[in-house]
Amino acid sequence: MLRGTTLAILLIVAGLLGLMGSVYVVNEGQTAIVLNLGKVVRSDVEPGLHFKWPLVEEVTKFDRRILTLDDAPERYLTSEKKDVSVDFFVKWRIDDVSTFYRAASGGNEEAAKLRLTPIIKDALRQEINRLSLQDVVSGARVDLTARLLEATKDGAATLGIEIVDIRIKRINLPEDGNILSSVFERMRAERTRVANQLRAEGTEGADEIRSEAERERQVILAEAERDAQRVRGAGDARAAELAAAAYGQDAEFYAFYRSLEAYRNSMADGQSVLVLDPDSEFLKYFGNDKR
Repeated sequence: MLRGTTLAILLIVAGLLGLMGSVYVVNEGQTAIVLNLGKVVRSDVEPGLHFKWPLVEEVTKFDRRILTLDDAPERYLTSEKKDVSVDFFVKWRIDDVSTFYRAASGGNEEAAKLRLTPIIKDALRQEINRLSLQDVVSGARVDLTARLLEATKDGAATLGIEIVDIRIKRINLPEDGNILSSVFERMRAERTRVANQLRAEGTEGADEIRSEAERERQVILAEAERDAQRVRGAGDARAAELAAAAYGQDAEFYAFYRSLEAYRNSMADGQSVLVLDPDSEFLKYFGNDKR
């Protein structure tokens, strides 16, 4: 009886061990391949709970997230055979897990980086060799990145890798002072040229605005003077009309009133001295009995 119980316990334990050996979990952000006696039988296993044959099947898991390759700066020659030191990094991820497993010594990330680095550096060397020092220092890095992605795509695919992005962190000029000074001088001359052009365009725009404003001022003044002349003419005409009407009603009184106005205007300051003939028409209403 005891022997049968022991055998049952052993069978249960063996079953549990077999069940545990046949279950595996792939976490989020991972992928896996299943090997049967060293041969890949299933690849790109999705995250979740899975089963395998115990003892004869083996599971290898890989990180499916975007990884970083950050290598030491490398010196390259420009089209003028001048040295530049380029520091870069690469964003990559596993695209074909079976190919990656075979190409990277069983899927070892460090081995994959060692094989990927020469591919990146060769493509970068070819691109730098095509550019002048001025283009490398001040050129469009977006275009350079696009060309590098295209140039490294096929080589990375042989490793089961997809290059997501390649970025230039820093480009150091050589320590030769003459080269540095010549580059800075060209950059300074270029910025001076752009600044002078902007100043010239600004001056031209300002002159146009001032001339347009002056023209509008002249037009406004001319129109205002025209309207003022029109109003003054209308006022003078109305004044003449009223004066004619007043003169028509009583010519003698009108002449008297106008003379009084003349007296007041000529003697308004109280210091005026008039030297006139006593028989002058101007003194007509100053009480001359002869008139």
